[in-house]
Amino acid sequence: MSTTTRTGASATVPIAAGVPVPPPLPEDLEAVLRRLRLPHIRRLAPEVLATAKAQRWEPAEVLRALFGEEAAGRERSALATRRAAAAFPTGKTFDAWKPEASSIPAPTQQALRTLEWVHRRENLVLCGPSGTGKTFLLEALGQHAVEAGLKVAWFTLEDLGVLLRRHRADDTVSKAIARVLRADLVAVDDIGLLPVAQDAAEGLYRLVDAAYEKRSVAISSNLHPAAFDELMPKTLATATVDRLLHHAHVCQTSGESVRLSQALAGAGVVALGGTR
Repeated sequence: MSTTTRTGASATVPIAAGVPVPPPLPEDLEAVLRRLRLPHIRRLAPEVLATAKAQRWEPAEVLRALFGEEAAGRERSALATRRAAAAFPTGKTFDAWKPEASSIPAPTQQALRTLEWVHRRENLVLCGPSGTGKTFLLEALGQHAVEAGLKVAWFTLEDLGVLLRRHRADDTVSKAIARVLRADLVAVDDIGLLPVAQDAAEGLYRLVDAAYEKRSVAISSNLHPAAFDELMPKTLATATVDRLLHHAHVCQTSGESVRLSQALAGAGVVALGGTR
């Protein structure tokens, strides 16, 4: 008998050719599936039951198809939830990453992608000139971690300053930081050359201090952390860097700005009509 297939994230359900549109589930079964919170089984069950009847499936095959789709559906939903919670800025992943274009050695890139450093609760510092791929790599690693089932939180320094101000009024800063650290990896992007506001500097210190040996913190910066006292008060900078670097992998990027190179080559825009 000719068949087609319907594929989920981890289950493939054969669908018999010529099988009519399946009837809806009985109301009592629909109600039970709702009560047990099995939405993916409830969605697929009419189709599977009709196909099982036409193809004379064994009972175990019916259960395998239904629960396989439920598991796959839950994995898809959990991934979407983790990705949304991370609040990544652009959606860049390793699909678009060019390892050969980065000044970071290929073995180091591969080691970072294993995420073993996150499981060991170690930190990551990506520092170097603007346009050398720091944010791209940081976000790609974050996306990779989310796909591996880990929770990620993404911040800028300004975000940390806003967080601190919002919770200082009612003295709930510690609770707010504790909620952030429910993530397995906390990324702080683009610590730049401009002076850091007091609230943001304090927010970074509180985050790094609370995460110390408990969670992984990954940052990107135009400066090596040893020079953070150029951006923030020396006392805060020293305390922050001391905790940040104790269990950290420091990767320094170099070279020309990729963005500037693309702009000079005319690759940064789509050519206007009639121009080259």
